[in-house]
Amino acid sequence: MGILEGKRILVTGVITDSSIAFHVARLCQEQGATVVLTGYGRLSLVERIAKRLPDAPPVLELDVTDDDHLASLADRIGEHVDGIDGVVHSIGFTPQDALGGNFLNTTWEDVATAMHTSTFSLKALSTAVLPLMRDSGGSIVAMDFDNSVSYPIYDWMGVAKSGLASTARYLARYLGEHDIRVNLVSAGPLRTMAARSIPGFDTLADSWPQRAPLGWDTGDPEPAARAVVALLSDWFPATTGEMVHVDGGFHSTGA
Repeated sequence: MGILEGKRILVTGVITDSSIAFHVARLCQEQGATVVLTGYGRLSLVERIAKRLPDAPPVLELDVTDDDHLASLADRIGEHVDGIDGVVHSIGFTPQDALGGNFLNTTWEDVATAMHTSTFSLKALSTAVLPLMRDSGGSIVAMDFDNSVSYPIYDWMGVAKSGLASTARYLARYLGEHDIRVNLVSAGPLRTMAARSIPGFDTLADSWPQRAPLGWDTGDPEPAARAVVALLSDWFPATTGEMVHVDGGFHSTGA
């Protein structure tokens, strides 16, 4: 019996089978969970990728910046499962002008887009599914990137991730009364589709394996996915508002 036996998990952010979210969904199913996916934009692509999972799950359209999508989400999920025990927030977007060393020149409009999609969306998603969780509790896990320091080229996405970490702490405070835990997994850089959209990503990624005490494989999302699954399980019943680093230990080292 797996550590998620009988649980119902909503996973956002599956785009390709190289994404962390895909491997989370796969491991969730292997550990006994029923999975529902969301996708946005190229929904047919997400549906094709979903068929590569052990059991092809339903795929729901979700734009986390669309109030109508959010308002109907609980009802649409309810067509497939009678509640939710866990949610995975693996959503982020930053316009190109907000990345790649353009920090001082980025407009508020681009910053606002980054913050809405990458930061506020965690609160928006959490409250949208709350009707499916408030009676039985559960776990919300969001994907982060270490934001205790600045990094080259990451720019306003780094600021958005700092906001995501703070949002998770406040959600942990306010959702605790519903027995809902809210935690973050901070993964090292991975060569996903999202990473390929960051100008100069190799500048950040190439130094990671050398600096991380345990080393780091930028092509292997499974360690991060395993941490997410562990936090979705009942093995962390009193942990909330926490950030778990899955980065080979890079965050703990100096120059």
